[in-house]
Amino acid sequence: MTTAREIMTAGVECAAAKDSVLDAAHKMTDLGVGALPICGTDERLKGMITDRDIVVKVLGQGKDPAQTTVGELAQGEAVTIGADDDAAEILRTMTAHKVRRLPVIDGHILVGVVAQADVARSLPDPQVGDLLAALSSD
Repeated sequence: MTTAREIMTAGVECAAAKDSVLDAAHKMTDLGVGALPICGTDERLKGMITDRDIVVKVLGQGKDPAQTTVGELAQGEAVTIGADDDAAEILRTMTAHKVRRLPVIDGHILVGVVAQADVARSLPDPQVGDLLAALSSD
């Protein structure tokens, strides 16, 4: 049984909820990633910010990325996966919520992220194909 802990990318960095969107964009650029978990001062996950969020929800709406905080983009409860959840649960969660990245938590502590690419590298082709099909459909 493959678990989230086995296929996740560990050591992820967060964008603090109080950080500006501009700071988050710089961090994404420096790290070479397209998304960052949003973490609050209580060390709990608040959501995810993606490069697409920055374009659509900030720039596309004429907001100033230097004045808009990352926390303003966090919506509702973050979709997560437990570190010891198995591959079937990862696929179900990604498919049900149509997300390409899942923060991995152990208790309430963020320990990594499972991205679509991690799934593609780690799971059999038919499962990956099913996930890609589900995420690509509307």
